[in-house]
Amino acid sequence: MGAAMDPGPLVKEQIEAGARFLTEFEKTLPVAAAFWLKGQDQDSWYLYVIPDRLEDEGRRGAEREVLRVILSMRDPNLGPLDVRLIKSSDPLARAALDYQRLYPGKAVCLRDRVFGDRGIDEVYIYPAPVAAA
Repeated sequence: MGAAMDPGPLVKEQIEAGARFLTEFEKTLPVAAAFWLKGQDQDSWYLYVIPDRLEDEGRRGAEREVLRVILSMRDPNLGPLDVRLIKSSDPLARAALDYQRLYPGKAVCLRDRVFGDRGIDEVYIYPAPVAAA
C-alpha cells in the first residue's frame, strides 16, 4: 500500500517517489510547494501537495490527476492514499512556503516541533520548484 503502511522514518525511496510524482503532476498542475509530513498524531507519512490554484471547483480535477499520476508510476513507495492536496491558505502550506523562502533551492528537514498549526515528528520540504528552461 505504499508509504502509508510505514510508520518509521522517511526513507530515500519515498523522497524520490515523491519527486517523480511532483515532476509528472506539474506537467498538468503547477505546484507551489510539497512536503512529506508525519504528525505527532499520525502513524503514517503523507505527501502534502500545494497546487498553485486549488479552488473548490478544481479540487476534483486535481484529485483525478493525483490518481492518474500515481497509478501510472506503479511505485510501491507512493500510493493514492499517501497524497494530501491542500490550499496555500492552509497553516501547513504557509509554513512550508515560509521555509522555502528562508532556504531557497534547498530541501528542508525538521523534527519535533510545531509546524503550521500542529506538532510534528518530522517534515521534509522539497526545494521550491524551478521553472523549466
